[in-house]
Amino acid sequence: MATLAIFGAGPGLGLATARRFGQEGFDVALVARSRERLEGWVRELAAEGVRARALPADLTDRSAHAELVRAIGPVDVAVLNGYVERAAIRPVLDIDPDSMSAVIDGAVLAPLSLTRLLLPGMLERGEGGLLYGLGGSAHTPMPPMAALGSAQASLRNYVLNLHIELAGRGVYAGALTIAALIENSDAQRLFDSDPAATLGLKAERVDPADLAQRYWDLYSKRDRAEDTVGALLAA
Repeated sequence: MATLAIFGAGPGLGLATARRFGQEGFDVALVARSRERLEGWVRELAAEGVRARALPADLTDRSAHAELVRAIGPVDVAVLNGYVERAAIRPVLDIDPDSMSAVIDGAVLAPLSLTRLLLPGMLERGEGGLLYGLGGSAHTPMPPMAALGSAQASLRNYVLNLHIELAGRGVYAGALTIAALIENSDAQRLFDSDPAATLGLKAERVDPADLAQRYWDLYSKRDRAEDTVGALLAA
């Protein structure tokens, strides 16, 4: 049975992606910090006929990644999301080495660490998929989100290079760059409840089920390295 692992699962796109791949017969491993939330999603997915399990973990602790990957077992497709504390998302004039280091650690080094652990098994089997979720600032400069955007631009470049390097080897790597608020996500709820969380931006809303379909299309069609959706604009 094929396994999808979602590293950094959330109630919006993470849950929708679990549903979409579950429809294709994948078992799902959900990884995030909160055991309570994960177990709730596992029950929700089980009621819909999707086999899932919860693996609580702090993905910023790279020293625990190897044990986490062993606990999951062989992964056929991975969705890799970085994690950044809200306080670290700084505008361009407020960036300093310490704050930038924290952003890079969560947004770049954590996904890179997991990639390095997952990729050898995929290459040995000659099949697999690595899907990376990025924000719109990874592609388009947005000064209020310059710290996160600068870090994710680095990850985006890595993914595009990885896509080229893996061509013809059975393993797909690609990015879904989302310049929009995902409905039902933690970010959307914060954006709507706290004016300061908007960072002076306005955003269109996207259905997580549509984004999950885009993940499936990237993995199954393998005809491009990146898909983009949405546009964040100055308010």
